Amino acid sequence: MSPTPRFITLEGGEGVGKSTQLKALQAALAQRGVDCVVTREPGGSEGAEAIRALLLSGDESRWSAESEALLFATARADHVEKTIRPALSHGKWVLGDRFLDSSLAYQGGAGGLGIERVRDLYRFACGDFLPDRTLILILDEGAERARARDADGADRIGGRSAEYHHKVETAFRIIAAEEPERVRLIDASGTPEEVTQRLLDGLKDLLP
Repeated sequence: MSPTPRFITLEGGEGVGKSTQLKALQAALAQRGVDCVVTREPGGSEGAEAIRALLLSGDESRWSAESEALLFATARADHVEKTIRPALSHGKWVLGDRFLDSSLAYQGGAGGLGIERVRDLYRFACGDFLPDRTLILILDEGAERARARDADGADRIGGRSAEYHHKVETAFRIIAAEEPERVRLIDASGTPEEVTQRLLDGLKDLLP
């Protein structure tokens, strides 16, 4: 019997190791017989990838916080319709590199729009559709490490100030406290293998 299809999202601030852990989690789930589609935001569908280019390029003044949130919502609606729902309907698990909670933390919390205001925008775009589980990687000094690593190539969101990224982490913690059944904070310190195991522990009740 194939496992129940699930939508799992991996979240976190800059430099916490999401990309590495997404690949490791996909491999670990495959060993358990779980067939996964891996996707990302912004992006994940043809229309959403076009919007990604608009969101992540240009200077800081290119978009207001409101415009940025609307672009993310538009991309997300297309992503859900064209990629995520079809994969789930075919019995696959979907692993997402960022989703709703990034908008809540970045545009809602750090951007000053308010978490609930951005959540309302999401409901307009995607209704009541939510991930089955959201795992947020938390790592002290992650933003500083990311900026040191990407000093010459940070995108217009990743390259924002330390104060902005601190607000992002604070917002992620607020979201996790408000939705403990769906959202779990995961310590991203230690070896990659240790972090992957913590991610699996955070999915224990959903695993076949």
